[in-house]
Amino acid sequence: MTQSDPQWQALLDRWQTLADLGGIGALLGWDQSTYQPPAASAGRARQMALLSRLRHAEATDAAYGRMLDEAGGRGDLSPEQTRMLAVARKNFEEATRLPSAFVAELSEHGGNSYSAWTEARPANDFARMVPILEKTLDLSLQAASYFPEYGGALDYFIDQSDEGMTAAQVDEVFSGLRAALVPLADAAAQARAPRTDFLHRHYPQAAQLAFGEAVIRDYGYDFTAGRQDLTHHPFMTRLGGHDVRITTRVREDDPGDALYSTLHESGHAMYEQGVAAHLLGTPLGGGVSAGVHESQSRLWENLVGRSRAFWAAYFGKFRDAFPEQLADVTEEEMYRASNVVARSLIRTDADELTYNLHVITRYELERELLGGRLAVRDLADAWHAAYEANLGLRAPDDRDGVLQDVHWYFGQIGGAFQGYTIGNVLSAQFYAAAKAANPGLEGDIARADFGRLHGWLRENVYAPGGLYTPTDLIQRTTGQPMTVEPYLKYLREKYTELYGL
Repeated sequence: MTQSDPQWQALLDRWQTLADLGGIGALLGWDQSTYQPPAASAGRARQMALLSRLRHAEATDAAYGRMLDEAGGRGDLSPEQTRMLAVARKNFEEATRLPSAFVAELSEHGGNSYSAWTEARPANDFARMVPILEKTLDLSLQAASYFPEYGGALDYFIDQSDEGMTAAQVDEVFSGLRAALVPLADAAAQARAPRTDFLHRHYPQAAQLAFGEAVIRDYGYDFTAGRQDLTHHPFMTRLGGHDVRITTRVREDDPGDALYSTLHESGHAMYEQGVAAHLLGTPLGGGVSAGVHESQSRLWENLVGRSRAFWAAYFGKFRDAFPEQLADVTEEEMYRASNVVARSLIRTDADELTYNLHVITRYELERELLGGRLAVRDLADAWHAAYEANLGLRAPDDRDGVLQDVHWYFGQIGGAFQGYTIGNVLSAQFYAAAKAANPGLEGDIARADFGRLHGWLRENVYAPGGLYTPTDLIQRTTGQPMTVEPYLKYLREKYTELYGL
């Protein structure tokens, strides 16, 4: 079937409409998380519910279903068209199972829940969120109930985020990582800690933002097709084919918070900006899974941004931006301070060795909630107990406990967290493949030259969008299925050298 075929063009038009409706919804959500005035929250939730109903009607239209059937029966489809139709058919069948009223309720509840969370967290008021979160759990279980072929609610949500993966597979990966990382983290945490006092001096917000944006320009983030703004919880969002935005947050007594949030979100955004133009507005016009997406944010944040080569390239520029704050600091001290291993309460502040313990904690709590073994009213206590067991820490309040992550307060419980650890694993696997294909890559980074790395990722990971399944993409790009070995090798080598283990 040629691109000019009227039947195919009708499908492309339908897919573009769905993408545009999704982009409008993303725009409403971006504004809600950045500039929306507090009094507008109820009206915004209503608008988002209306848009969800309109998009759901378009996505489940019987005429659209017939278009998919007719196109699928043709024998002249290219492999790319076959994959587009397969993804579109899966999306259509899933959407038709969800009643329109339920979709609207889910959207409106998510908007109201997020607005409540933005007030409840700073007030340390989990009690306010309990009835809201109970409704979130009920709605999440109801959503999963429309798909009884999955082994359970958690399997359904994991597959929605990471196609083809099950809870049993996630459990196996997590078990292996926990066994390998806990002793390594223990050893590093007990070693002599590097100097970090200079990170707690005063770093003005404007200079922090300017420095971070200069770095991601070098990385390859296209500011003509995006922008950066401030928010409570940093995120990336696509508002249109050539409008991919990121957000960050700033603490003037910790420049690493804004810098690494910016580097992280730019990795997500460069993935979206790198999808082949002809795939935009189609079912393949975005990242293929949560885990693959996270691999790109963690690759640019950690494997590049926390490397010795990165600080060889940028320490002088960082000191030029903050001459008084860094007058007595060396490049080596900055590198080591950027890789401190210390158990902490906040996931987004966690070092590379302990980060996955934060993810595992959340994943296991989700599993208990969805399995009916944990009540929402007991979640705060369960959180504290899990942190004591997994990290040996207890938050002094719920603000830095059960309220710290926004994910459950967007209106869904399930499938949100495992992608973070899958992303860590894949970040090292993709980076190892990139280095094998580009000898001398770390020398490029030390010169702030990211052309080869970004180009390789764009060609092999970004441009295909959703053309391949996650499993196929990983195999094609790295030559092997997903494996934890490159990730563990990277961590062992880096932290053995840093801490003399």
